[in-house]
Amino acid sequence: MAQNERVKEIRESLGLTLEKFGNRLGVTKVAISNIENGNRNLTAQMTKAICREFGVDYIWLTTGEGEMFVDSDCDVMAAIDRIMISENDFHKNLFRLIAKMNDADLEALEHVFENISEVMAEEFGEHEKGE
Repeated sequence: MAQNERVKEIRESLGLTLEKFGNRLGVTKVAISNIENGNRNLTAQMTKAICREFGVDYIWLTTGEGEMFVDSDCDVMAAIDRIMISENDFHKNLFRLIAKMNDADLEALEHVFENISEVMAEEFGEHEKGE
């Protein structure tokens, strides 16, 4: 698979339109379309931007080897940094609250999320059966 095809695979796996993908990279949908169709080469700068913005593995994007997405603590820390410098007080306060929790609090929160997940699965299952 060529590099331009890998760009298209990234975009499609993220469920983004050409326009939304391009907007996140600061380029037009036409620019992305030209890259995906092989009409324009992927620059080093654009390659790095795609990797940074979407958590794509640089080696995979440039060579096709390995996994498409990087799953590292650095990515998580970068996402937390973006949230903490944002203007959304709810999101920032949520991270502050979690950071102050002790082990017992975190276990209780985990239990709450497990219950929510079970309820959602039951609701989704009921919804599927009713259709």
